[in-house]
Amino acid sequence: MVRTAKPLRAWGARLLAPGRRWAIIPPYLFLLVFLALPFALVVKISLAEARFAVPPYTALLSVRDQTVTLALQFSHYAYLATDGLYIDTYLNSVLVAAITTLLCLLIGYPAAYAIASATPQRRTLYTLLVTLPFWTSALLRTYAWVGLLKNEGLINQALRWLGWIHEPLQLYHSNAGVYIGMVYFYLPLMILPLLDHLIKLDPRLLEAADDLGAHPWSAFFTVTLPLSRRGISTGCLLVFIPAVGEYVIPEMLGGSDTLMIGRLMWDEFFNNMDWPMASAITTAMVLLLLVPLVLLQRLQDKEPSA
Repeated sequence: MVRTAKPLRAWGARLLAPGRRWAIIPPYLFLLVFLALPFALVVKISLAEARFAVPPYTALLSVRDQTVTLALQFSHYAYLATDGLYIDTYLNSVLVAAITTLLCLLIGYPAAYAIASATPQRRTLYTLLVTLPFWTSALLRTYAWVGLLKNEGLINQALRWLGWIHEPLQLYHSNAGVYIGMVYFYLPLMILPLLDHLIKLDPRLLEAADDLGAHPWSAFFTVTLPLSRRGISTGCLLVFIPAVGEYVIPEMLGGSDTLMIGRLMWDEFFNNMDWPMASAITTAMVLLLLVPLVLLQRLQDKEPSA
């Protein structure tokens, strides 16, 4: 009977293997249709030449006198690598995204730790409060921050009423306003993955550290923090990647000298009508973000799971 059961189990595993392969087709198909194909179209436009027509770029392939000509324009990428404005914009976008990610981590980790340490009933309430801003339009929330950050806004009025300042702080149309808005918008994306990992930590590990005489801070840095590294990396990626290409917040809260890739792409697409240049900016941004993503994924694959 045992000898018969083993071939049956092997046959059943082979029968289910194609089903598993079929199960991964929908997500791959989704990525192909909504990610790979649009990005391929953007790359195609970036290799064309701008023109005043519909569409506002030339075709890569042309047929004339029974001759097929392939015309690829790499001048946009060369211009990106040599023009100071675009280089400064990329560097500033990465800097703003990195600072935003760091601020979200410094604020989000204690918040996630506090939520994970709460009772299940309070944890549900706190998680609801964290996700509550996502129920409102991002544009409406940005308009609300415009009213809060203006010279006569609620923040400056409260600070003057407390006697902490005598002149209004320049928060609106400034880098400070951009950071405030970015941290507010992306903080939940840092808290939620951290919370997911912190909840799964085995409390017996901290109890064992306490029994061995470890100080609470020592136990945190030697037990809790290392075991939550995956949550930290996931939260940092969820914040950093969209923050690099953010457009709405720098446009509405930042000043005219706030250089961000999102604003630059908007200007090239809609103000200058230079679709190939805007596509080249987009392609370069995606490729710059793809390298650290791949490296981080490889590092995570090598680490043992908690």
